[in-house]
Amino acid sequence: MTRARSYFALLLAVALAPHASAKPRPIPVKVVVVAMFEVGADIGDVPGELQYWVERDHLDRVYPLAAGFHAVRMNGQGEMAVLTGQGTAHAAATIMALGLDPRFDLSHAYWLIAGIAGASPDRASLGSAVWARWVVDGDLGYEIDAREIPPDWSTGYLPLRKTRPFEQPALPLDGQVYALNKGLAEWAFELTRNTPLADSVHLKEIRSHFDGAAAQRPPFVTMGDEVSSSTYWHGTLLDAWASEWVPYFTGGQGVFTTTAMEDTGTLQSLQFLGSAGRVDAKRILVLRTVSNYDRQPRGTTAAESLAHQRVGQYGAYLPSLEAAYTVGHVVVNELLGNWPKYEHTVIGAEQAAPNSP
Repeated sequence: MTRARSYFALLLAVALAPHASAKPRPIPVKVVVVAMFEVGADIGDVPGELQYWVERDHLDRVYPLAAGFHAVRMNGQGEMAVLTGQGTAHAAATIMALGLDPRFDLSHAYWLIAGIAGASPDRASLGSAVWARWVVDGDLGYEIDAREIPPDWSTGYLPLRKTRPFEQPALPLDGQVYALNKGLAEWAFELTRNTPLADSVHLKEIRSHFDGAAAQRPPFVTMGDEVSSSTYWHGTLLDAWASEWVPYFTGGQGVFTTTAMEDTGTLQSLQFLGSAGRVDAKRILVLRTVSNYDRQPRGTTAAESLAHQRVGQYGAYLPSLEAAYTVGHVVVNELLGNWPKYEHTVIGAEQAAPNSP
């Protein structure tokens, strides 16, 4: 009897062993909201780009991310928010850390980069929301001091491997230009184009000091493309450079509208993660909302204007944070509320470039 019991116990142990050692299934993620900076705590104080999402969408489940900049947060509906930290290096490292984390299944997740930006007053107004189809790197290049620019050059900033500004043909390096899923971006724009965005006497007063085709408009939702650069640049002449830089690298298809700091880092990591089968790179949206204009107001120098460009002090700082949540959340709600429709079918995927973003 003793031998029989021992044999039975051994069989039971073998049968149960796989269950005892089985790893938990990865957590399925439906939407990842990508924020870049936070002023203080995630909740309860002056907001940065993360706080409204945490507070209003009840992202109360906190998952430490030791290899990234900040813990990620989720709710029970499959919505996640990640804080990358400022600059392309922080963004690239944090998104890669998240994408490789075995705790999460990101294979069907939609990525919404939602942050504030500077904008050309020719194309967007303070507090506006801008969906991008193209993101162009503004750091990769040659540069000479402005005091040594030849008289026939429009700028001292040159594409790499070129001998003069905007020399043809444009030959973007890997990671210099990201063509997003155009169909998905246009779908998001159509879904949100009539979203009301608050105006105020304060915004009207600031706008009155600027020239530009869109400078005086109340906040609105539009489409436009982005220069992503860890260098915070400012002024009328650099606005002119960016307005030429974007179409130069996109074959005339992109229209410079916003300037931000992190998105090429985020998109580079997502591109690599897509190649590894960890994410679907056709499910990426970039939404930037206008906290400030990228050039000086009428009668002011670029240096004088730059002195006032600080996080939390932008003329439309809080309105732009509100716009990012208000417009972005329309898309998040649609995705989460109709998940069976979007889980396996991506709008515009059949038209997206094979290596997008």
